[in-house]
Amino acid sequence: MFYAAESNLSFVHSESILRARRARILYTTPMQRYRREKLPGATYFFTVNTYHRQRVLTDPPLYHALKNAIKEVKTAYPFDIEAFVLLPDHLHCVWKMPEIDADYSVRWSLIKRKVSQQCREHIHERATHSRSKRRELNLWQRRFWEHRIRDDKDFENHINYIHYNPVKHGYVCNVKDWPYSSFHYYVKKGILPLNWCSFDEFDDCAYGEV
Repeated sequence: MFYAAESNLSFVHSESILRARRARILYTTPMQRYRREKLPGATYFFTVNTYHRQRVLTDPPLYHALKNAIKEVKTAYPFDIEAFVLLPDHLHCVWKMPEIDADYSVRWSLIKRKVSQQCREHIHERATHSRSKRRELNLWQRRFWEHRIRDDKDFENHINYIHYNPVKHGYVCNVKDWPYSSFHYYVKKGILPLNWCSFDEFDDCAYGEV
């Protein structure tokens, strides 16, 4: 899952990082078509935003609800988390799907629903008529961004984007200072140095942030 520096728990799958680097060549389907290509065993990058970009996800009740929801869904519908970063109004992650299943939409639906139901009292956005008819709470955007990882370089680019994201958005000056990130796990395993930082220019359109 994801890692908070103030805790001693790491939820990133310990063996899946190396497996993901050997992923076969993959292809992506644009989000705007709402036709998601699903391939069992593939590796995917996701961006999930809050409704109206509410800055609430790092509040303790939401953070703990999200952590617990991911653990519960992973138990029922297994997948490996290669990298993760949680920011106040969105999150990014890379998942490795099991060889017999690629239904990440069900997993995200369950995760989002569990968090919304557990944190009703912390959701302050007023429900629209459409959302009220669907009995939706105003915590998450309905859609999410998905990209199927193509090769090792694509994998590396998305991992770097995830870990650099808190610096990109101005929350911290150094990657190591953001607690809600799998970066700390990568440092612990010797994959990245503590002073790592990427200065590459990223196109936000390619990562689902616009």
